[in-house]
Amino acid sequence: MLRQILMASVGAIALAGSAVAADLRAPAPAPVYAPAPYNWSGLYIGGQIGYAWGNLNSTPYGFAAPAGPLGTFLLSGPFSGNPQGVIGGVHLGYNLQINQWLLGLEGDVDGTGLNRTVIAPTFFTPPLDAAFVNPGFGATVHTTSPLQGSIRLRAGFAWDRALIYATGGAAFAGIKTTYSDFFGFDSISRTRAGWTVGGGVEYAVTDNWSVRAEYRYADFGRYNDYLINSFPLTTAGVGLADAVHTHFTENRVQVGFSYKFGAAPAPIVAKY
Repeated sequence: MLRQILMASVGAIALAGSAVAADLRAPAPAPVYAPAPYNWSGLYIGGQIGYAWGNLNSTPYGFAAPAGPLGTFLLSGPFSGNPQGVIGGVHLGYNLQINQWLLGLEGDVDGTGLNRTVIAPTFFTPPLDAAFVNPGFGATVHTTSPLQGSIRLRAGFAWDRALIYATGGAAFAGIKTTYSDFFGFDSISRTRAGWTVGGGVEYAVTDNWSVRAEYRYADFGRYNDYLINSFPLTTAGVGLADAVHTHFTENRVQVGFSYKFGAAPAPIVAKY
């Protein structure tokens, strides 16, 4: 009888030990979360600042006429001006990321400090009236471009938070040129449409904020300035106009920042 009681006690103790051992097993490991690749898709807004330098190649042309009582005074040859200065403004855009490829549309508006003053060569045929004062030679040409903008496509390739992209589209510029000399001055303002192309790199510092560096080239086309007051080609009392044919191109480098609207994508649970 005692033997049976002892064997039953040993069996109970063994079962209890097995239950305790089961309770002491190590817990299952917690899932490991891998951060989701950054997603560039979404609406964004930001600002930029940089430096721009333009190239103005101008060729004057006038109406050939013999010297009259007041003589003939006109620009005599090609001249160049290189307006340059700080440029900065704001941009707004939208990106769509497909796998690692990015397509987007962006517009910007910039105020600029671009300006340049040059002395253009002139030609003077003395008047028949010797009492007329010789106006001398040289004319002052001052050019500014206070406001610019663009509407562009962007295409790029993303490595997670790093993005390299190309951009291009339509560009717009306000251009003001003042010609002044002995006779007076002409101030001519116009808005030019052209094209721009360039590229840059961008990095997402957080899920919403990114920084960028960019280069762009712009061509605002060719245009004519007709000068009525500063270069009156006066012959026998008849006033004629001198004219200047100009081609304006521009380079710029700039840095900027953007804020992307929307929440960050959900993390991806790693598989075991």
